[in-house]
Amino acid sequence: MNRETTNRIRFVIEDVLPPILRDSALFRQAASLVWGKHITKLAKFRERAPFLTAGEYEDLYREHPRVHAGTDNSQACIDRIVASIAGKSVCDVGCGTGALLSHIKAGNPDLKRLTGVDFVVEDAANLDGVEYVAAMIESLPFADGEFDTVVCTHVIEHVLEYRQAIAELRRIARRRLIIVVPREREYRYSFNPHFNFFPYTHSFLRAVHPVPARHVCVDIGRDIFYMEDRSEPDA
Repeated sequence: MNRETTNRIRFVIEDVLPPILRDSALFRQAASLVWGKHITKLAKFRERAPFLTAGEYEDLYREHPRVHAGTDNSQACIDRIVASIAGKSVCDVGCGTGALLSHIKAGNPDLKRLTGVDFVVEDAANLDGVEYVAAMIESLPFADGEFDTVVCTHVIEHVLEYRQAIAELRRIARRRLIIVVPREREYRYSFNPHFNFFPYTHSFLRAVHPVPARHVCVDIGRDIFYMEDRSEPDA
């Protein structure tokens, strides 16, 4: 299933269904027809967020079904990201299968370094020309400003310490930082293990405060595309 299809489904279950139904046992039962007991497990996972052990966190993600083929990004987001790459080195934090890195590489053939970071999905380790690093976003094993462009898509919504994660992304980005998150509302039962929810662009701007003057934050379908320039104005 691609992102465009799931976005149409999300519109119905997030914006059309009333909250009283969306949080009900009836919705849980209907969702269980698709994912069984995993729906209840996801709800408990969010409820216990402040008390989860590292092992519980990792186990949930290893068991979680892959919804999208290759990438969680829509084609419109992929196109915007590929066109926004600056410099010769790119790090994709939370790279998953490495599909986005492949698009970035194809659209920017002059890149000298492509690095993918993840802590569960290791598919990117098998991609030619990609340096794979297993690490958590809250503590990235890179020097300050090590990459010209840092990309992080569909990750921040999963991270309890999201401000620390954003600080790390900013730390390793020399020229440009690109973040994509889903534009969604929180409900008790959902198909994703998300901790953070951003129904509007300004919801996400609060999460990345302080926001630099040179930034972009726009809706692309049911996703929020955020980009900031990290380089000095005259660089």
